[in-house]
Amino acid sequence: MPQVGDQAPDFTLPTTTGALFHLADQRGQAVVLYFYPKDDTPGCTAEACSFRDQYQDFQDLGAEVVGVSSDSEASHQKFTQKHRLPFPLLADTGGQIRKLYEVPRALLGLLPGRVTFVIDKQGIIQYIFNSMSRATDHVVTTKEVLRKLNEK
Repeated sequence: MPQVGDQAPDFTLPTTTGALFHLADQRGQAVVLYFYPKDDTPGCTAEACSFRDQYQDFQDLGAEVVGVSSDSEASHQKFTQKHRLPFPLLADTGGQIRKLYEVPRALLGLLPGRVTFVIDKQGIIQYIFNSMSRATDHVVTTKEVLRKLNEK
């Protein structure tokens, strides 16, 4: 798994709008890149809605929030519309980006893991949070990390 201090691995994936998201194009702003198991499951919905409810805080901290799962673009579109998500969800249908970031599987290898990376304006990983059970803690923790980065 990439570590804190490493350059975030670059990638390009389709978004819910059909546009392509290219991580390198985000330089100049922080990115909260969160990997989650599946659209519309209880933990994933709580996490996405928590990011949604605090999205303006992330924008005020100079960061974009980006969710990644192996669900299809169509699934992401439904999930985004149903929960009014203001940030892009990326369709990693083949799991290439999950592999690139070495996101571990959870629950005896049965489920894709839940890991959040905070990437700074220069594309350097500043924080990694890995927890399946504390889905909404990803939001609180990453906001604190971004606040500290902005104080530097």
